[in-house]
Amino acid sequence: MGSKKLVIVESPAKASTIEGYLGPDYHVMASIGHIRDLPQPKDLPADMKKGPYGRFAVDVEHGFTPYYVVSPEKKKTVTELKRALKEADELYLATDEDREGEAIAWHLLQVLKPKVPVKRMVFHEITREAIERALENTRDIDTSLVDAQETRRVLDRLYGYEVSPLLWRKVRSSLSAGRVQSVATRIVVDRERERIAHISADYASVSVTVEAKGQSFGAKVVQVDGAPIATGADFSEKGVLTSKAAKAGVLHLDEVGARRLAALLAAAQTSAVHEVSQKPYRRRPAAPFTTSTLQQEASRKLHWNASSTMRTAQSLYEGGFITYMRTDSTALSSQAVQAARAQARELYGAEAVADAPRVYGKVAKGAQEAHEAIRPAGDHFRTPEQVSRQLSPQQLALYDLIWKRTLASQMADAVGFTATIRVATDVADDQGAHTVISSASGTVITQPGFRLAYMEGRDKGRYDAEKDNADAEKVLPEVAQGELVDVTDAEADTHSTQPPGRYTEATLVKTMEELGIGRPSTYAATIQTISDRGYVNRRGQYLVPTWLAFSVTRLLEENLANLVDYDFTASMESDLDRIAAGEADGVGFLSGFYWGADGKGESSGLRHQVESLGDDIDARAVNSIDCGNGVTLRIGRYGPYLEREDGSRANIPDEVAPDELTDAKIAELFAAAADDGRELGVDPATGHMLVAKNGRFGPYITEILPEPAGEEAAGQTAGKTSGPAAAKGRKKAAAKPRTASLFSTMSLATVTLEDALALLTLPRELGTDPATGEVITAQNGRYGPYLKKGTDSRTLSSEDQLLTITLEEALEIYAQPKQRGRGAAKPPLREFGVDPISGKKVVVKDGRFGPYITDGETNITVPRAETVENLTEERAFELLADKRAKGPSTKAKAKTTRKTATKKATTSKTAAKKTTTRKSSSASSSTK
Repeated sequence: MGSKKLVIVESPAKASTIEGYLGPDYHVMASIGHIRDLPQPKDLPADMKKGPYGRFAVDVEHGFTPYYVVSPEKKKTVTELKRALKEADELYLATDEDREGEAIAWHLLQVLKPKVPVKRMVFHEITREAIERALENTRDIDTSLVDAQETRRVLDRLYGYEVSPLLWRKVRSSLSAGRVQSVATRIVVDRERERIAHISADYASVSVTVEAKGQSFGAKVVQVDGAPIATGADFSEKGVLTSKAAKAGVLHLDEVGARRLAALLAAAQTSAVHEVSQKPYRRRPAAPFTTSTLQQEASRKLHWNASSTMRTAQSLYEGGFITYMRTDSTALSSQAVQAARAQARELYGAEAVADAPRVYGKVAKGAQEAHEAIRPAGDHFRTPEQVSRQLSPQQLALYDLIWKRTLASQMADAVGFTATIRVATDVADDQGAHTVISSASGTVITQPGFRLAYMEGRDKGRYDAEKDNADAEKVLPEVAQGELVDVTDAEADTHSTQPPGRYTEATLVKTMEELGIGRPSTYAATIQTISDRGYVNRRGQYLVPTWLAFSVTRLLEENLANLVDYDFTASMESDLDRIAAGEADGVGFLSGFYWGADGKGESSGLRHQVESLGDDIDARAVNSIDCGNGVTLRIGRYGPYLEREDGSRANIPDEVAPDELTDAKIAELFAAAADDGRELGVDPATGHMLVAKNGRFGPYITEILPEPAGEEAAGQTAGKTSGPAAAKGRKKAAAKPRTASLFSTMSLATVTLEDALALLTLPRELGTDPATGEVITAQNGRYGPYLKKGTDSRTLSSEDQLLTITLEEALEIYAQPKQRGRGAAKPPLREFGVDPISGKKVVVKDGRFGPYITDGETNITVPRAETVENLTEERAFELLADKRAKGPSTKAKAKTTRKTATKKATTSKTAAKKTTTRKSSSASSSTK
């Protein structure tokens, strides 16, 4: 029997691709990610729960030594790997070449304990050439990378386990704090604070149409008597002109003044070219993709979220179509540069390619290990057409983006010129004479260069509409200074200054990278976490912080300020980078963070900070925000609400964003709350008062039951007692009040006693089917009104039918054949444009389980936190893309276990100590 070599990678898809490139002497298996991790303290062995590992599963007293256990779901995988290793004479650890991949390899080495030679095999792309080169250039495990990953894991455990309980006690149970997620939450909250503080200012502008040499073009009034006209950028967040604008003599034009000026311009007899200027236009292509720029561009162009982008990129990498997708580097290998230049020359001509290879060596702030940029895999690139049959539409869209960006990065600059024409018009009325200058700019591209292949997207700015887009081509007539022209039309327009735009996933990723917070490989998970924890809601593509996020951020800012400080968090990332480079010690870093400068936790460090807080934090104050006029916003257990000094309250609906809580909105909410609990009258049949209330799931009717008295109350109390004695004397449980939801056509403010009495008759018994003897009832369910007869149900067309339908009408409905499926097609609730991936029209439909988005191929339910009315086209495309990236849902198989006596595990009783194993960190030697 010949020799057999075992190769271990992270994922089955990666294993399948690599095995196709290796010969029969290699067997490739997947660890499916990490095989072991820090356990939850409650899962520690009983004899360790009271020891040094009991609190964190990390011994903070002795070098921050972690205690690792094989994850329960990975035990089968480990068994299979050990079995395969017994038949191998050589082991290749081929996990990704980043901190996580290096740590996975190290853990495999510790758990498998191979007695055969071990080699660390790394590659940045999964192609035959790359795999062959990797086999020839194996190395040892990089213990510095492992140290950095382990330090980061321990750091996050200490942060989370020390700070999260503080949130549970002072804000709400089940919340979490994290080194990156808490800072990301603060970034979003800070932007919303800026929006709340923003004071809007009104201003006006004038646009004109100018005709010269038979050609018309649009221009904007930019000066009156030498004074620049104010634009939105000239105003501060306080709604007044900035000091710079005031110093420059900027003219704040109001609506009346703008209309007067427009009328004068439209009536002007003559205008002349005041100035003609021309300046060269040159734009360089964007650098090849890094992880963060890929996420940003996929958001702009494909309307994907970060998670969808990374899932799709992962599948392309594992399939051998692109290079490794977690990278901070913009550099390309010499082979990739040659491939990009050759393909660009072939497709677009030699003149479209840069004279010399372009070198992109800039790395993002605090970059991790230097990988190559994200590009098509191989020494020769495949075009999107060549791989289209092998990829799904979603994969193809992202591959096309990466391929175009890579080719464009080696192409020539886009060259042209930008011409500006300034037109002077003299106007006069009874208020005086004025000289008005209007300006128009147009760009002409003479050599498109990289634009033939690709143009980078841009995030929309606040006042982009007021600026000329330098990249948009616009040809102006050739005129000379002093030449007469005509202003044929003039129009005034009013504007209001806008608050800073909310973050999208793309702009949040960009901001986090600029601040050096987190790493691009973790951005998608971080954004998903703050969404799952209820710290942000989505409004279209925008991230809106919840009031819960305000409470959490305030608590941390006021009591643990350094933990959410941008610079401090970035410095921690830099420290982890230094550990990864072998320039710093992980234990020393953890000691400084947790125990402080003195190493004892007596004056500084996380331990000292948390313990010194004691119970001094006023939970009510942390969860309260003064709204003025005697109104306080409170973040309660069941959500945010408003409270007046007299104790009256009003709930704040989820759809009201923090910056929309104006005085007018507050008054509106209190007015609506006044109807909540409104007494409608007495039910003549029971004598109970009926009230209309607003509940968590909408408005409803309920009755007020009288308080039980005497023996009845005693019996109910006894019913709560446990034990045999109580069982004898146990009486029936307390009666529950009847309730009924309001119809969609009703409101709390207008519902009457008659309406309430009718609603409480539901479900309504119509009578008995004479043919079967079964009772027919009319009921209102989760998916609308319906009839029920035994197990046979039929949909009703409206809620009003529930109160009016007769037995004869119900029997007629049952006499009709039951419609299978959807019956008559309902018109869509919303209609959008064509999906950029499927090329099909996207609509929102009303389905059995609620509204859903579909392009005819992929369906996704509208998230509970979002409404059909507020859903944007971009958000619809993003949700569909996310659903495609996740793939079809799979049902978990039921797991059966045999009840047999189990032996107490004798393994994993001691902490995994790096110091003993890393003395032989060489992956090319046998590990005893």
